[in-house]
Amino acid sequence: MAEKLVILVTHGPSDPEMATIPFVMATAAQASDVEVSMAFQSDGVWLMMKDLAWRVHVQDFPPMKELMDAYLEAGGKMYVCGPCVKSRKITADDMVEGAQVVNAATLVVEIAAATNTLVY
Repeated sequence: MAEKLVILVTHGPSDPEMATIPFVMATAAQASDVEVSMAFQSDGVWLMMKDLAWRVHVQDFPPMKELMDAYLEAGGKMYVCGPCVKSRKITADDMVEGAQVVNAATLVVEIAAATNTLVY
């Protein structure tokens, strides 16, 4: 069985370092042939906003857009908490390409199937 990693992201642009590190870990895992899914909850859903995500950049780290593009190109999945986006009035049109709004049951299935889970 191949290794599978789920990364839960709960920090958004207000904490750029904690928002960036999950993508660094995700792309590093992909480079090691680990299947990666990311789940964005709480303030992490703000990273799925088209214009907002591209402004996140932490010194000594690649820009968010570069990390996100690399993650998606390597087959990464981005699951977004439905109630979280609804409460923030974020629509599908507001979100980056590749963002998939899901419910808790979908995330539970992903986490249960994972070899490991990281939470940021």
